Amino acid sequence: MTTFSLDPGPDQTAVRDWLHGFAADVIRPAAAEWDEREETPWPIIQEAAKLGIYSLDFYAQQFFDPSGVGIPIAMEELFWGDAGIGLAITGTTLAAVAVLANGTDEQIGTWAPQMFGTPEDVKVAAFCSSEPDAGSDVSALRTRAVYDQAKDEWVLNGTKTWATNGGIAHVHVVVATVDPELGSRGQASFVVPPGTKGLSQGQKFKKHGIRASHTAEVVLDGVRVPGHCLLGGKEKLDARLARAREGTKGGGKNAAMATFEASRPAVGAQAIGIARAAYEVALDYAGTRVQFGRPIIENQGVAFQLADMRTRIDAARLLVWRASWMAVNNKPFTSAEGSMSKLYAGETARFVTAQAMQILGGNGFTREYPVERMHRDSAIYTVFEGTSEIQRLVIARAISGAPIR
Repeated sequence: MTTFSLDPGPDQTAVRDWLHGFAADVIRPAAAEWDEREETPWPIIQEAAKLGIYSLDFYAQQFFDPSGVGIPIAMEELFWGDAGIGLAITGTTLAAVAVLANGTDEQIGTWAPQMFGTPEDVKVAAFCSSEPDAGSDVSALRTRAVYDQAKDEWVLNGTKTWATNGGIAHVHVVVATVDPELGSRGQASFVVPPGTKGLSQGQKFKKHGIRASHTAEVVLDGVRVPGHCLLGGKEKLDARLARAREGTKGGGKNAAMATFEASRPAVGAQAIGIARAAYEVALDYAGTRVQFGRPIIENQGVAFQLADMRTRIDAARLLVWRASWMAVNNKPFTSAEGSMSKLYAGETARFVTAQAMQILGGNGFTREYPVERMHRDSAIYTVFEGTSEIQRLVIARAISGAPIR
């Protein structure tokens, strides 16, 4: 077990500086353009791949970094550059985490590399969990997976929504119900290989923020995947379902929740990157904007706003780093520390970007300054991968032990 430290050390400091340079030199100059185009920034992803930033090896190194802060540092710097492009670069990792959380070693070795492709032939992956009638309530998933024993194939039918990279992905990971009577305990995750018949893109969403990231529905119509595409394998699934039917403990984690639990601190780090970017713009503006004969930062009202913004950013980062350190050292989130980090960081991003717009006044409301875009981007961080309300519910249940509904 590593000791918790607020000093990331020379290796992570070097990674942070490297990513900061990429965010400043490559991402930021392109941010406004891709936000307006509302398209996947393939040239930026490819540039990241050439430099080794968009690759399985890079994310694996950060994920398994013993300090625990490799992923948070990477996420914060990329999203400091721009949230939409940042999510286009990192969106594949959610599908990769799903395989890591639920798959066998052989499945991880087979599918994770295919999700990224190569610098010459870049690919992306999609994690498909939410449905039109099942967002926060993952127990309500209607997508079905039925086993065809004669062919050793699973047949998937249903519609997924809010899928990052949905429909354009090389590899899709789909959460489906195999036993409806068991609710969330009767679900499993499946890999849908590239070129599989029956999978198609539905509606592509035009969004308020993170516009450079592709979000769409995924339609599954008689999709057949080989038995080995069930993450974890059928033997493990059958044993888990049997325990669930008997009502005994050890039924295993829900497939979707295992993915979200592992990713929540990383999502919090993304929100911190957005907040920090907006704070820096506001701080610089307040020091140079002159009203009534002096820079507005000399006004107590503005100075106090900046003080609150910086304090919340630092507090959010501490929560994210704690949860990330706990995860890498296999310490259980007994008080829902992962949810705490995502909740506070997401709401901090909303607060800080709103305050930044206020400090910039009318300029903050225009697209000539980036805080308008940052504020739009921040909105999703109290919604996706668990709304703020769901995070509070998870925390309340953890600290009380009560079945709060």
